Amino acid sequence: MSLKDQFEAAVADSKNLPERPDNQTLLKLYALFKQATSGDADGDRPGMTDFVNRAKWDAWKAIEGQTSDQAMQNYIDLVEGLK
Repeated sequence: MSLKDQFEAAVADSKNLPERPDNQTLLKLYALFKQATSGDADGDRPGMTDFVNRAKWDAWKAIEGQTSDQAMQNYIDLVEGLK
């Protein structure tokens, strides 16, 4: 099974976890997904009043430089740990 196939399976699994992960874990999942699928964070950082999107962007920006494959593997490992 290719890394991309494993990643897609982990994305599907992430929607069916036994418990909803805490917000920090959700941010990590979001950031790894975005890094794997879109590369480094782009665009402007959302404003102070947009708390949710600002936190998401910051989490994504924090892992800047990870390759798509690294981000996919880290996402897979994180989801496996949550199952």
